[in-house]
Parts: sequence; structure tokens; C-alpha cells
Amino acid sequence: MATDYYELLGVDRGASADDLKRAYRKLARQYHPDANPDDQEAEAKFKEISEAYAVLSDESARARYDQFGHEGLRGGGMGGDPFNFDLNDIFENFFGGNPFGGGRTRRPAGPPPGEDQEIVLDLTFEEAIFGVDRKVELQTAVGCEQCSGTGAAEGTSARRCTGCDGSGQIQQMRQSLLGQMVTTTHCPRCGGLGEEIPNPCPQCRGEGRYRDSMSYEVRVPAGVDTGSTLRLTGRGAAGPRGGATGDLYVHLRVAASERFTRDGDTLYAELRITMLQAALGARIDFETLDQTVELAIPPGTQPGEIFRLRDHGVPRLEGRGRGRGDMLVSINVEIPTKLSKQDDELLRQIAQQRDENVADPGDRTVLGKIRSAFQ
Repeated sequence: MATDYYELLGVDRGASADDLKRAYRKLARQYHPDANPDDQEAEAKFKEISEAYAVLSDESARARYDQFGHEGLRGGGMGGDPFNFDLNDIFENFFGGNPFGGGRTRRPAGPPPGEDQEIVLDLTFEEAIFGVDRKVELQTAVGCEQCSGTGAAEGTSARRCTGCDGSGQIQQMRQSLLGQMVTTTHCPRCGGLGEEIPNPCPQCRGEGRYRDSMSYEVRVPAGVDTGSTLRLTGRGAAGPRGGATGDLYVHLRVAASERFTRDGDTLYAELRITMLQAALGARIDFETLDQTVELAIPPGTQPGEIFRLRDHGVPRLEGRGRGRGDMLVSINVEIPTKLSKQDDELLRQIAQQRDENVADPGDRTVLGKIRSAFQ
């Protein structure tokens, strides 16, 4: 009878994924064949616990095992042989390689990609609202044309690294509580690339890239704001020795407007009118961001009243719907601070007709002195 997988790992049937990992990590270090040379029982035990972990760490396989036992794993979507797995792959998921040495030697996956780069682009308020095409310049790594990015001088080529035999990695022995252990690091001779350049390109000195100034056109969509970021794929730094190019991230910074403030898709503005326009009503030409509109001020408009101009706000970016937001115009009624004698008399006549209490002409000097004392 096959041994129960939960018993093999020393966990109960309700064990979490983290519990399974901890249990397997402990047992794998204890029974790994390289930690127990020439011990067939330890090797067999290691295979059993690895088999148990491979099944119980897979949710669907674990569910079938819990319901039907070992029979539920045969031909049930496990690829025919449910126990056909690589022990080194499982071990690498935990320890980043075999800490006891041995196992497979991974070949480098090719030259590493270039770095992503960042730049800040300053925009005016109007450029952010309506969009603009702008040019940006930056210092970055570009692919060497002289050697086509290989890093090797003309007529020569790279060769397998003698320091790591082309693997891009070297192993170092160290002592630990478990005895001698092997750690794997990038080869310092080739930088983990697995290749050496005997005759470096004079232009890039074997890097396959060199630093230069680049200029790119950036299409800024309408409706962006400070904090928006644009990604230019493949406009970052070129990778060494023909590696893929990174991306360029353009962070936008928008200047403030003297007339408008913004909150998302909505713009806010202020309109100053006279007290007579507020009292009697008026039609006033108002300059929005992109056109002049006639704003009808009804008689009796009060300070702070808000008028909504639909579709005169910020264009909506993709994903936020179509069209534009609104503009909200707040009314500020200006009260004259100085009146001519004729204006003063006319206003007093109106006040008298409305039976409103106002200061006498002789009181104006006294009131002015009182106001000055508090300023």
C-alpha cells in the first residue's frame, strides 16, 4: 500500500500551502542524496517526499488525491504518469539551485535587457488639456552600429567563457550547519553572459552599446495631468551585446493656470461682474480655454452663484468615457470702492426709494477712518 502523502511530509490534511512548503524544505535538506552520499534509503525517501509535495502543492491534484487517493491521480489529467517530474526543478523553486552541488548546469538565457529609463516632461496647462506632440532628449545607452551590438571587433566573434565554460555561473563551496554547501553566482569574468570578447570593438569596448544623446517624439494625449506617465516601448537603454532595449517612462508635470483650476475632468473659473450687472442682468462674453461663449447673467444674480458650461472642461482620456467634462464659473460681484458725486446721488435716490438705511454723506469720512484703524 502506498504511503500517505500527508504522513510523508508530517502534516495534517488541512495543512496550508505555507505549511507544505516548510515541511518539504526541512525534509528535502535532510534526505537529499548529495547530503547523504551512497545512501539509497535516503535517496528513495527524498523521491517520496518530493513526489508528495508535487501532488499536494497542486490544487487540482490535491483535490483528486483527497477524494480518491492514489488512484485518483492515474490518468486524471496528470499527463499519464502523475509522478513524472524533475526533482531538481522542485528543489530550485525553494533554494535557487541545489545547495549541495551537482544537478543541471543552466546555460545563460542570452544577454540581459537594457535598463528602463525615466524622464520628466513639463507641459503648459493648455498642452495638458488638449494634447501636444513634444520632443524629449536624454542620455542613454544605444546599440553599437560598428559591431552590430556583438561587442566584438570586425572580423572577430565572441567565444565561450573559460571561467564558467559558457554557463554564466560559477559555484563556490562553503561550510554550513548541514556541512559543505555550494552556492551559485554569476561568473565575474563574463558577467553571467557565458561569453568572452577576445578582441573588443573599439567603439563600445566590448559592451555592444555606448552612451549617446537620443531624441524622441512624444505624443501627449488630451486630458493628462501631473502624475500621468507615458510609456515608450523600446526607447530605453539598449541591452549589452545585443540584449533587448528597455522602455522609456515619461512622467508629466503640468504648470498651473492663472485663470482656471482643475479637478479631474472639471474646470473651475471665476467671473467678476459689477453690482449693477448682478442686479439688472447682463450678457457677457466669457473666454474659455478654446473659445468665447456668451454667458447670460439673470437679474438678481448673487455673489458665489455658479454657472455650468457643459462640455467646456477637460477632454476625457481613454477608459473614462467620451467627450469633455464641464466648466463651473463662479460669480464674484465687485462693489465699487470710490463713487463720483453724481453716482453717489443716484444710488442714494435708489436707496431712498427702497427705504434702505445707508450712511449720510457726512458719515463717510468717519467710517473711512474707522476702517483704516482696522487695516
